Formats: sequence, C-alpha cells, structure tokens
Amino acid sequence: MEFSVKKFDLLEVLNLTQGVVERKTTIPILSHILCEASGSRLHITATDLELSVRTSCEAKVKKEGSGTIPAKKLLELVRLLPEAEIRFKLLENHWVQITSDRRTYKMVGMAKDNFPAVPAFPHALVKIPAKILSSLIAKTAFAISMEESRYTLNGALLILKPDTIAMVATDGHRLAVAEADHTFSGLSNEARTLVPKKAMTEIQRLAGETGDEGEIEFARDDSHLFFQSGRNLLISRILTGQFPNYEAVLPRDNHKTVVLERGEFNDAVRRVSQLADQRSHAVKFSVNQEGVELSASSPEYGEARETIEKEYKGEPIAIGFNGQYLLDFLGAAADGPISIELKDEQSAGQVRPLADEQYRYRYVIMPMRI
Repeated sequence: MEFSVKKFDLLEVLNLTQGVVERKTTIPILSHILCEASGSRLHITATDLELSVRTSCEAKVKKEGSGTIPAKKLLELVRLLPEAEIRFKLLENHWVQITSDRRTYKMVGMAKDNFPAVPAFPHALVKIPAKILSSLIAKTAFAISMEESRYTLNGALLILKPDTIAMVATDGHRLAVAEADHTFSGLSNEARTLVPKKAMTEIQRLAGETGDEGEIEFARDDSHLFFQSGRNLLISRILTGQFPNYEAVLPRDNHKTVVLERGEFNDAVRRVSQLADQRSHAVKFSVNQEGVELSASSPEYGEARETIEKEYKGEPIAIGFNGQYLLDFLGAAADGPISIELKDEQSAGQVRPLADEQYRYRYVIMPMRI
C-alpha cells in the first residue's frame, strides 16, 4: 500500500471516525482505523463493534493495498502537519511510514486481518432529509435513559410512515416525542426501529456533513441499521426488545393551560434551580390568577422564588417537576410561546412549543412530591 493525500481531505475523514474509535478498549485493533487504497480513493473504516463508520477521500494511489494505523495518534499528527500532501507507505511488520516534505514518521500498525468485517450497505428503505432527522434527534435524544439495565430505553424509537416521520425517547420519568410531515416514496407500511443513543450522536455528525439540503439513505438488515450520505456510511447494531407503549402515557385531559415565552420561562427555571436540592432538582410550580410562581429550596443553599405575571383563568394548581428535565426540553424547543398543560398534582404535565409549525413536539414529564 502506497498513496498520497491532501491534509485537508484526510483531516475531514479522520474527524468523522473519532466518535466511533475505541480509546480504552481491551481489543487493541479497535483503537486502529483500517486504510484501504484503491483506484483513486482512500477508504477509511473505524468500529467499536457496536457502531462502525466507513468513509473515503481522494488520493493518488501508487500501490493498492490496505493496513491499519492507530486512529488517535494519526489524527493528532495530521493536525500538526502543515497544509501539504502527505504520503503513506506500508512497510514490513505492519509499520506505516508517513512523509510530509522532509518530515518522516513511522507508526506501528497491526495485522489488517484482525480488523472486524463491516457489513455492506443493503437496499435503501427510504431517503430521509438530513435536516429533519437531525432536528428529531436534537428534540428527543436527551430523554434517553442512561441506565444500562433498561436496555430498550437506551435508544430512541424511529417511526417511519408513508407521510410522516417521528422519534420518541423516554427514561421512565419523562418522554419526548417529535413528528414531522414528509412523503416517503416506496414506503407502504409503518416501519419502527430502535436507534441506540451513541448512533444518534454520530447520525447528527453525518447530517452536519450532509448539509441542510441533503438526504440520508436509511436501510436495515436483521441485525444492523445503515445511514448513508454520499461517501459516508454509518452502521449501528440494532437494539432488540420492545419499546414501551408511549401512546398510552400521552396526557389527554390536561385542561389547565398557561402559555409562557420560552426565553423568560427558561431563564426563570435556570435561576430558581440554582437553589434547588442537588439530588432531586425539584422546582415547584404554582399557577393561579396572579401568574406562575416558581420556587425551590434546599438545606444546603437556601430558597428561591420568582413570579412570572401571566393571565390564567383556571383553577389554581401547585405541582413539582425536575428543573433539569425542563431545562433539557427548553434548550431543544424553538423560541416563542410554550404551552404548559396540567391536570392535577399527581398527573404528568405536558409542555409544547407553539411556534415551531414544522414539528409536532410534545414533552411529558412526571410530577415530583414537594
């Protein structure tokens, strides 16, 4: 294997692999990338066995072949090199020589045969606009459970229908669901897929590379999900198991409604949360004719109280929520009015942004005892 490549092109593809490469692994080959030079392209593959990325860039290939290189060290070295052509040559015992002008480096690779095989992209199921997919992830990913024991909650549910796309995530204490209209040609039935959290982070990176006007081809086989955009392919293992029946927990009788501006609501929750209990993050909401009063207290820090003046004609209600859960939602919601919909002190509350007409976005949050 012998080839040369421009620094800018190489850096672009190396950056795309970094979220996948295993740094602290018991399997040394997973900290390497597989480089394959053929035709006029350099193909690079990285994997942690759960997630794989395959990408490529233009290269001048003098001798076709393949080899592995330590991913993190290569990225760090390439970043420090000047803007010029970088030459690579595979030596004996899997060593790789890297040359830039009068600078020469040799890195210790590993046998390419030890690198895990990565499945090929099957027939695409649908093409999803990158902007829509990225937005759905941003509106839901924060609600994914961090508890590894709750396996089916360690990802989000992607729901594809002939005319809509939706994503749902929950950790059992809160639930985020976002839906957008889009016509998928060739899709006749509903398709539901669990997408792991780590994959969602990489899909957003892929969508960023694709651009707002681009599309991501989505496919799946019995054990993998595939997201492809141009030269970039992301492969994830499917999360198996049954996602909860989220529709059953969506509130239907939350008739006590108050509407606040996102910015004002966000700032008030952020300030009051400073003095909330650091374990529960509990913030009390009291809604009455005077408006919305937010309060919090803790033995260590003291207490906070703020009132947002707002017309409200319903019955007064006081309810507790996790302030951090609200801030997560408000950080993802569009600017403009936010509808807070409550039923009683024991029932889940629902918050919805009213300004973002492209997405039907609902956030359900369980109450806390205060």
